[in-house]
Amino acid sequence: MQAHLVQIRNLTDLRNYVQHELCQQNELEVGAFHFTERVLEKSGAPCGIFFCLHGPRSVKLVAIWETSRNTILFYGSSGERVLRIQLAQPPGLN
Repeated sequence: MQAHLVQIRNLTDLRNYVQHELCQQNELEVGAFHFTERVLEKSGAPCGIFFCLHGPRSVKLVAIWETSRNTILFYGSSGERVLRIQLAQPPGLN
């Protein structure tokens, strides 16, 4: 598993980065497949965002942004963690 440091300014940049990275890792065309997200909560407070790229043949590719550690964890189609990205600073959530 690799780890990288990335600069992301806002939530839109975060979405675009995650979608692009999931597509690049799996040799898919960006924008060709449905991409969803959901805010994760712990004890009623937001603690991250779950991103899912709904790929071909019902494949789901996932990334999770953990707000407490300010990292993005990418998972392959079989559920194994394939990449950990450390953000230089938390993106603005607007």
